Amino acid sequence: LRKNVEDFTGPRERSDLGFVIFDITADILNGKNGLQTFWNKNTLIIFDWNVKQLFLYLSAEYSTKNNALNQVVLWDKIMLRGDNPRLSLKDMKSKYFFFDDGNGLKGNRNITLTLSWNVVPNAGILPLVTGSGHVSVPFPDTYETTKSY
Repeated sequence: LRKNVEDFTGPRERSDLGFVIFDITADILNGKNGLQTFWNKNTLIIFDWNVKQLFLYLSAEYSTKNNALNQVVLWDKIMLRGDNPRLSLKDMKSKYFFFDDGNGLKGNRNITLTLSWNVVPNAGILPLVTGSGHVSVPFPDTYETTKSY
């Protein structure tokens, strides 16, 4: 779903606002995660002695004629040690606004969604782990005019 709305955070022009409803199935502990199915061998020992928590996030990446690379975080979750490492989330709505700084969402055929996470250690460096898979979704060619989100 995509609308063209006033964006009061920047220039006084209308911008695209995207709404995404998604499912996430992830087994972080056993290395299977994703929007469909991702696989990453590095997650087999993700909760070792030095891991305090994980910061999981879903990001959208796409290109427009104005910007070669656009990245937007749509959703996030903190997973503490001891939490169930198996996620099965259905019909989730984006937690954050999906604004484009123009009209780059309309008709965009290659918006890539990726599930990633940061390991928050008890001590030491903060490594970033990205799922090895992704899902590309097309956005419609028309704007939604009704309130359906």
